[in-house]
Amino acid sequence: MLHTAYNSLARGIFGSVAAAGFSDMRPSHGNVMEPLSYVDGLRLGELAERAGMTAQSIGELVDDLESLGYVERRQDPIDRRAKRVHLTRKGRASRSAAAKAVTRMEGELRELLGSATYRQLREVLHRIVAANATNPKAQ
Repeated sequence: MLHTAYNSLARGIFGSVAAAGFSDMRPSHGNVMEPLSYVDGLRLGELAERAGMTAQSIGELVDDLESLGYVERRQDPIDRRAKRVHLTRKGRASRSAAAKAVTRMEGELRELLGSATYRQLREVLHRIVAANATNPKAQ
């Protein structure tokens, strides 16, 4: 059920982002865009780990997003041999559209479930995320 709910919400967010003028993106691009919205300037390996993907697969998504103008690679200031992936102005604008979609969808969920159930759902989801973050077997 969590997977089905996640897919439903992800489709809604993606649809809103596309409707906001970013129709050249694919749902799989979220594997790069979402982590960069929290920490701008991640290495490919870090992006791959956060997305649960191989470095090669995430590299293909970064290549695609770079060619579309959403991200850019910059030299890592700590390790000059490495590159970090950063959002461009276009990338930040698409992320802003996604954030607005998330806020709207959370409001719709709160309305659908009622405030108490919505708060309870968030608490349970936070517990699931925390358990997976501290339990290597769950990942």
